[in-house]
Parts: sequence; structure tokens; C-alpha cells
Amino acid sequence: MVKVTFTLDDDTVATLRRSAERLARPQSAVVREAIAEYAARIGRLSDAERRAMLKAFDELVDRIPRRPAATADAELQAVRRARRAGGRRHGR
Repeated sequence: MVKVTFTLDDDTVATLRRSAERLARPQSAVVREAIAEYAARIGRLSDAERRAMLKAFDELVDRIPRRPAATADAELQAVRRARRAGGRRHGR
């Protein structure tokens, strides 16, 4: 192991000491575990972010038009025909 020195504010040190005492573990073990948990969370969504994204998804799903599959298929065929014909700019 490597010994390192950090400067922490009084509240953080008090929290570290209480946590280590409550867990009956050395402070260094608490710090190592906290860093490992923090590193594992990097890149993951927070609960608030996850709720916001789910809300946005639900709102978008509600805006999907309810129509028969045949109507959607006909629209897709029309788009494909337009693309093969050069699209909207073809006549310019």
C-alpha cells in the first residue's frame, strides 16, 4: 500500500471518524471503500436524473400517434418512393 496525505475540512474528518467507529473499521478502510463506491457510480445516472429521463420518455410515448399499422406502412412506402424519386428537391 501507498501512504498519502490529504487535507480535509473538520466536518469531513468528523464524519470519517464517526463512520469508522460505527463500522469498527480503520479510517483508511472507510476511505478506500468510499472511493471505490464513488468510482463505481461515475457515469451512472442519479435518482433525480433517472426520474427526469423516465418522465420525458413517458411524455414522448404518450405523443406517439395511435393509428393502425397499415397507415404507418403506407406512410413509410410514400417516404421511400419520394426518396427514390429524388426527394423534395428533385424538381428544383
